[in-house]
Amino acid sequence: MRFLRIFLVIGLALGLAACGGKFRTYNGPEVTSITVYKAQRKMYLFHNDKVLKKYDVALGFAPEGHKQFEGDGKTPEGTYRINRRNPNSEFHLSLGISYPNADDRAYAAAQGKSPGGDIFIHGWSKRPTKRADWTAGCIAVQDREIEMIFAMVKNGTVVHILP
Repeated sequence: MRFLRIFLVIGLALGLAACGGKFRTYNGPEVTSITVYKAQRKMYLFHNDKVLKKYDVALGFAPEGHKQFEGDGKTPEGTYRINRRNPNSEFHLSLGISYPNADDRAYAAAQGKSPGGDIFIHGWSKRPTKRADWTAGCIAVQDREIEMIFAMVKNGTVVHILP
């Protein structure tokens, strides 16, 4: 009887996990801002001045300095906003960051180059390389983490990306 009960509990747990998919719900305090500290490889979700969650992140393959041009491998620095959501991302789920802003576009244009774009906070289930920083300029977290971030963060949320 005990074996049967254990078997049923395990089966129920596996069944519920399979039904859950990648979309989570969140009913906690509003995420009012996100701060990324590139040098520390840390991302914090805030409600006003209180840290709600902290994550380790991977950055662009050339993370030092501000992103200036398409293909430079840098993660932008500055203040942006979450401006789009991709539930069908190649990287599980993703939240778009409003890079490039007007200043980023003007600087790149003055240099005769493209500023690039498509900067996201996204998941990663399998790192493409063994390098700690591997994205093209995005901010990557584990798939299970982006599932909760995707549920917690709304479009319009301020994102501060610091050196």
